[in-house]
Amino acid sequence: MAGLADGRLARLPVAVRFWDGSTLPAAGAPDAPVVVVRDRSAIAHILHRPDQLGLARAWVAGTLDAEGDLETALGARENLTGLTLGTRERLALLRDALRIAGPRILLPPPVPEIEARAAGRRHSLRRDRQAIRHHYDVSNRFYELVLGPSMVYSCAYFAEPEEDLESAQERKLEVICRKLRLQPGERLLDVGCGWGSLLLHAARHHGVHGVGVTLSEQQAVMARRRIAEAGLSDRLEVRVCDYREIADGPFDKIASVGMYEHVGRDELHRYAAILEGLLRPGGLVLNHGIARLAPHAPAPDPFITRYVFPDGELHPVTDVMASMQAAGLEVRDVESLREHYALTLRRWVDNLLAHREEAIGEVGAPRERVWHMYMLGSAMAFEEREITIYQVLAARGGAAHGLPLVREGVPATG
Repeated sequence: MAGLADGRLARLPVAVRFWDGSTLPAAGAPDAPVVVVRDRSAIAHILHRPDQLGLARAWVAGTLDAEGDLETALGARENLTGLTLGTRERLALLRDALRIAGPRILLPPPVPEIEARAAGRRHSLRRDRQAIRHHYDVSNRFYELVLGPSMVYSCAYFAEPEEDLESAQERKLEVICRKLRLQPGERLLDVGCGWGSLLLHAARHHGVHGVGVTLSEQQAVMARRRIAEAGLSDRLEVRVCDYREIADGPFDKIASVGMYEHVGRDELHRYAAILEGLLRPGGLVLNHGIARLAPHAPAPDPFITRYVFPDGELHPVTDVMASMQAAGLEVRDVESLREHYALTLRRWVDNLLAHREEAIGEVGAPRERVWHMYMLGSAMAFEEREITIYQVLAARGGAAHGLPLVREGVPATG
């Protein structure tokens, strides 16, 4: 294999150990992490899908593993960027694979059961429900283990890198409320409300009435229970519906946090127009979402699209702003939170590892492996400026928006 792809396959900063104990050493790094090929089916996965999807399936199935520092192992992906194999090289790999693993690898191995299988028109109401439930309807307890007591599945807002996650998440909720200038008695719409944390914070600390929408049945069950336990059922409502199905506006303020990534590029203008139509004149909307820094869309990542966020799409923040402006929303404020999300993801990884056995008991080992890989890889992507996240605040015309001349009281200090 050493001569394939101009020798790049022989210069990886990881060692490879096979099921029989044989090892390919790392190039010049005796203490490098070890990629473990636990079973012949790992080779079969890669043989039948010689791309990221084959590697992803082997990882999820547990037949491809890592010992040592997983982060360093993930760094090896840079050595494979742009790597392509010609027909002659593929045949050479097939010969080596047959010699090592035997003819059984010619049979396609089972695809992991948790792989998403999207059906229907992309970003239709039906398919979006399938995609959301694939990710969120796994186990509320699992999310409690990962997210902590705040149950907030979006980036926190840290005053300093060492701050605890719960304090930083509380600050993020308050920052959103202050940017929206929430006032007692106002009507707030939370698009993609998750487990209800923003609604609860806004009602407790700012006196609003709120409606939250989610496509996840499990999220809605837990959000309604938390609202009832807080004694706020007369002021807060959670619906299982799509934002395209909301018909009882207007709302004074709208928050969309960690949701627009599921909307899709072709739906961005419609998304912004619907939010604008649900706002009263002079109302404010805050869109908090992940964006890509590269101007051109990268090739789809099979691991993310098949195992984490089916049909998820990231866009430059300028696309989001352009859609808002096309819908008649005036962009008033934009803030990057890139460093904050890297810190948040690393806290979530720590939580997962601290509760790994219970997490596996809740959702199974394959899904735990997916979350570990996806959250750690995402933290690295934010740190390496591959992706970022923005809060974009916009106002509807037709009346005074009430925003001050300066960012008074934002961010929150306590």
